[in-house]
Amino acid sequence: MSTGEPSVADEVRTTADVDVDRPWALAGLAVFWGWLLIRWTNDFLLPNSLAFPSDRSFVPVAPFASAAESVAAVAASLGVVGAPLDALAGVLSFVAGAIPSLPPLARGAWLTIVLTVAGIAFGFVLAVPLSVARVYGGRGLRWLSLSYTELIRGTPLLAQLFVLYFGLPLTQIIRTLPGIGVGMVPGTAVWVAIIGFTLNSAAYQAEYIRSALESVDAGQLTAARSIGLSKVDGIRYVVLPQGLRYAIPGWSNELVYLIKYSSLAAFITVRELFFQAESIANDTFRYTELFVLAALFYLALVVSASLLMNVVEERTSIPGLGGKRQA
Repeated sequence: MSTGEPSVADEVRTTADVDVDRPWALAGLAVFWGWLLIRWTNDFLLPNSLAFPSDRSFVPVAPFASAAESVAAVAASLGVVGAPLDALAGVLSFVAGAIPSLPPLARGAWLTIVLTVAGIAFGFVLAVPLSVARVYGGRGLRWLSLSYTELIRGTPLLAQLFVLYFGLPLTQIIRTLPGIGVGMVPGTAVWVAIIGFTLNSAAYQAEYIRSALESVDAGQLTAARSIGLSKVDGIRYVVLPQGLRYAIPGWSNELVYLIKYSSLAAFITVRELFFQAESIANDTFRYTELFVLAALFYLALVVSASLLMNVVEERTSIPGLGGKRQA
């Protein structure tokens, strides 16, 4: 998971800034999300009588496969001179092999996004009281908060998922709940993964927020108390609104890591993006194509998330204490 070092977050955001400032990168993201939204609408929302078959891609394979064979034949006839054409034939062959995998990868990307958004959102709900207890709580609350964050950050996320899924009766409890796995409601393994990502992300977010709260001048809380606010109200209305803004770069880092580490849910049978890619590769033996394609999906999700967090940071910046970075 994330290390909590601001330099890592700055590096991630800087890289994203460089990429998304280029028109071709923005165009690529627009095409990716446009196709993804259309695919999800077709697979999840349209009735069967109107929907395109969910196991078939919108783009036919035959033209690309035929073009790859033709270009490869021309390249072979030209010998060494035909090396560029041979490379083009390889690209066309890759596209032809990747097209049939796009529908299941789109469904896997949906679950990846669900796991990421749920993990970071629910984790935030836990992280705020954990960080406040660490900074402003008594000795007992500080000890409890520190113990939780160090336990979670000091153990691998995969081990945590295994304990939740295989070691605890959590799966049996979730299975008994009504509606689990029915329609659009995720199945048991997905909920276990969400719980695992929530608990893990909360520990890291708590450290980001703790650091941000400690960067707020102590006089802010004193001033809040002097105008009649209680300590709790002073933290809620004066300190937190400032501190949470300072924590946004850390959230950017955590969001990027959660997108990538959501792939660990595949080990507890969650059919997210990595699971889908590996499953198709095992059936077709086209490992290179499938894992490169999955990597491109992850890259698009990461760059999109970084761009989104950059916008949030700029919109919520405190005048005089930060804002849009200068070119």
